[in-house]
Amino acid sequence: MPDVMSSSRLIGVGVGPGDPELVTVKGVNALRAADVVVVPVMDTGERGRAEATVLHYVPEEKVVRVVFALNERSDRERREAAWDAAGERVAQLLKTHGAVAFATIGDPNVYSTFTYLAQTIGESVPGTVVETVPGITAMQDLASRSGAVLTEGTEPLTLVPVTAGAAVLKDALAGPGTVVAYKFGRQAAEVAEALRETGRLEDAVWGSALGLPEESVRPAAELDGSPLPYLSTLIAPARRDGGRGGKL
Repeated sequence: MPDVMSSSRLIGVGVGPGDPELVTVKGVNALRAADVVVVPVMDTGERGRAEATVLHYVPEEKVVRVVFALNERSDRERREAAWDAAGERVAQLLKTHGAVAFATIGDPNVYSTFTYLAQTIGESVPGTVVETVPGITAMQDLASRSGAVLTEGTEPLTLVPVTAGAAVLKDALAGPGTVVAYKFGRQAAEVAEALRETGRLEDAVWGSALGLPEESVRPAAELDGSPLPYLSTLIAPARRDGGRGGKL
């Protein structure tokens, strides 16, 4: 049993948006070096993107599935109870293993469950060293697959989770620079309307299941109000009227 006060390590590893080839070499090495790899799963039990990606690089017997009730968005008390239980499960693993990796889609420091987990572990297992390995984000992958340029010159980049409400997205679209929207699938109609009202529809693009067999990358102008996969990503590029290098 390790000395938890000095040697236990919790490593949040970003495994990218779904394409297993987009895990960094450092991420793969961290997954393989850890004693166990925790993957978050929904209480319905199906294999999520993080788990599917991890299994390309480590054997199944090394993977520990922990329920985070990721499909619970209305009952905050139930969701937080599930998070607390998950944190306790990871805390127990840290008391018997020197290094526990937690695989998260995208990047562990961008809208990730890992942030909450790290805070919980800091309280329940004092002395644990928390580290992160950055991962490629969905907006980077979508930009690559669609040809959209995220930023030029002095342009700002605004990232908005549409779970905060379509009004937040509309405010961002009314401003300068490129706007990226995460998790907008259930509010696709409101997002399309916000793009139209702000004159940002023409160049915008959305994508889902990037790098997976069911991948979809489409112009936002094709949005017809039908619900999309929850983890859909939108890029509305900045208005660029100055020609090449105009904002340098």
